[in-house]
Amino acid sequence: MTESTYRIQGATGEWEVVIGLEVHAQVTSEAKLFSGAATAFGAEPNTQVSLVDAAMPGMLPVPNRECIRQAVRTGMAIEAQINKWSRFDRKNYFYADLPQGYQISQLYHPLVGEGAIEISLDDKNPDAVTKRIGIERIHVEQDAGKLMHDQHPTRSYVDLNRSGVALMEIVSKPDMRSPAEAGAYLSKLRTILRYVGSCDGNMDQGSMRADVNVSVRKPGEEFGTRTETKNVNSVRFVMAVVEHEANRQVDVLEAGGKVVQETRLYDPDRNETRSMRSKEDAHDYRYFPDPDLLPLELDDAFLEECRQSLPELPDAKRRRYEQDLGLSAYNAATLTADADTARWFEALLAEGARIQKKSESEVAKASANWLLSELYGALNRLGKSLEDSPVGPEEGAELLALIADGTISGTIAKQVFEIMLETGERAPKVVEEKGLKQTSDTGAIEAAVAKVLADNGDKVEQYKAGKEALFGFFVGQTMKAMQGKANPQVVNELIRKALG
Repeated sequence: MTESTYRIQGATGEWEVVIGLEVHAQVTSEAKLFSGAATAFGAEPNTQVSLVDAAMPGMLPVPNRECIRQAVRTGMAIEAQINKWSRFDRKNYFYADLPQGYQISQLYHPLVGEGAIEISLDDKNPDAVTKRIGIERIHVEQDAGKLMHDQHPTRSYVDLNRSGVALMEIVSKPDMRSPAEAGAYLSKLRTILRYVGSCDGNMDQGSMRADVNVSVRKPGEEFGTRTETKNVNSVRFVMAVVEHEANRQVDVLEAGGKVVQETRLYDPDRNETRSMRSKEDAHDYRYFPDPDLLPLELDDAFLEECRQSLPELPDAKRRRYEQDLGLSAYNAATLTADADTARWFEALLAEGARIQKKSESEVAKASANWLLSELYGALNRLGKSLEDSPVGPEEGAELLALIADGTISGTIAKQVFEIMLETGERAPKVVEEKGLKQTSDTGAIEAAVAKVLADNGDKVEQYKAGKEALFGFFVGQTMKAMQGKANPQVVNELIRKALG
C-alpha cells in the first residue's frame, strides 16, 4: 500500500487532505425498486410513474428482486460482506420531488457490509503503485424525482420519472488523500460496476454521481470538520472539488476561522464550491424501520446464483492478459479499463485466431497494438466511440490476417484501413479491387534495388565507408519505387546482398 505525499502548502505549514466518497449508482433494472414503473432514460416527464411512486394512499411497496440481486453481485465483486438479513428504514425529510415525504433507505442494517477496492496510481505499471480503499457499506434506496426550474419564469415543475428508481449508495471509508486517489477510486468503481452490469456508469445521464466529503488536517492529527459537496457528475469534477474545497478550508483555518460542517454545491463554470445548507445529522431524519416492508432474508441458493453470475473482473482479466497473452502491463490495463473495450478486444482476438489458425496468445500483441493505436486513433479523429466504430472486430481481424500472411505490408494496411472506414468495405475486397497485394517477386524487387543503388552511387560509397544509417534510405527508396507493395523482408535481404 502506497501512502500519498500530496500536501497543500499553507502559510503555517503543510496540510493533509482526507477524502471519502458516497457514490449513488442507479441499479440496472427494467423496473423501479418498489414498483413496476419503467426506468428508461430520456422519457417524457412523468410518463414512468406508478401509483406507488406518486405515493397515492393505500399503495404498498414490493421489493424488486432484480435490484436486490444486482446490489448483492456488486458487493461480491468488491469482496464485501453480504448480510443475509437486512432491513429497510424510512428517512424522513421534506423535499418537493419526494411525494412520500420520506425516502425508503437502509441505515442500521444495510444489504452489503465492508469491502475494498484496490486502485492503481501508475498507468504504465498498474501493480507498481497501488492503494486499497475501504468501503464501509452498500445500501439500497429509492431515488427522488427531479425539480425543473427553467421551464417557467415564476414556477418550478416536478418530473417524477426518477422517483422510486433503485440506487446503490456505495460509501467509502475516508481513506483517500489526494485528488488523484479520489479520481482513481471513482474510475475503478465505475469500471467494476460496468463489468458486473449492475450500473451503466453514465455520469453524464445522472445514473452515477458522487457526494464528495473533504476535510483537512495537519499530518498525523485528528480528522478535521468535513464538508459534503453533492451530486458531482464526472471524475474530473470530483478531482476539481477535492482540490478547490481543500484549499478553501486551509484558507479558512489559517485565517483563524472554523470550517462549518455543511452541504455544498460545485459550480464547474467557476470551478468553485458554494454553501447549500448546514449539514444535518442522521437523527434529524427520524429513521425508523419501514412498517410496510418485511426484512430481506437471503438464502444460500440465491447467494450462490449471484456469485456464479459474476463475470471475470477487471483486475483478474488484466493479469490474465499479461500472463497468458503476453501483453505489456500498460496495454493490458488500457484494454481492461472499460468492459466494452475488453469485450471488443476479445472478439477481435477470437476471430483473428480463427482466421489465422493460431492460438490467441500468438495474435494478441498485434491485435492489441492495432486496436489501441490505429483504431482508437481513427475513432478519435472521427469523433466516434468504439460502439459506433465503422469497422467491427471481424473486419479488424481480417485486416490483421492479411498483414500476418504477407498479403499486404503494414504501410499498405494503413491505406486499406482508411478505405474501410470511408466505404464500409472489408479488407480482402479493398486489397483485391485496388491491386494492393504485396509482392515477393525477387526479380522485380532486384530490378528496383539495382536502379536505386545506381541512381545513388555517392550514397552507396558513403554506406560502404561506414555510414550504415543510409541503409534505411535505400529501403525507403526501393519501397517507393515498388509503390509500397514490396515485401519489406525481401527488400531488406536483397539490399544487403547487393551492397555486399
